[in-house]
Amino acid sequence: QLVESGGGEVQPGGSLSVSCAASGLPFDKYAVAWFYWAPGKEREGVSCISSKYGSTFYRESDKGRFTISIDNANNKASLQMNSLRQEDTGSYYCAVDFFGCRERIGDFNDYRYRGQGTRVTVSS
Repeated sequence: QLVESGGGEVQPGGSLSVSCAASGLPFDKYAVAWFYWAPGKEREGVSCISSKYGSTFYRESDKGRFTISIDNANNKASLQMNSLRQEDTGSYYCAVDFFGCRERIGDFNDYRYRGQGTRVTVSS
């Protein structure tokens, strides 16, 4: 139900956008979150947005660099990533839940619907 797109390879300091589309899960009612994972690391919440709660949260290290948004007309959520660093290399997963993003991003398993991930590589 969740289809992620975007990602790819970029040089340090560059920008990439990843997107998540869903059928049957209207993003004006469901929270959308992005999670990051790389080998040897635990999966971390990067950002979330909820139109229902009027909330947006970011991982501390991504504030000012990443922007999450929702395109309600196309039911698509995007994460714009700027000033990318080599340590941003990894897989980015979209997750959706009716009750998510109320007070914090939460854990990946807190979200009922989870995508397969899209790969981001930051390398010179």
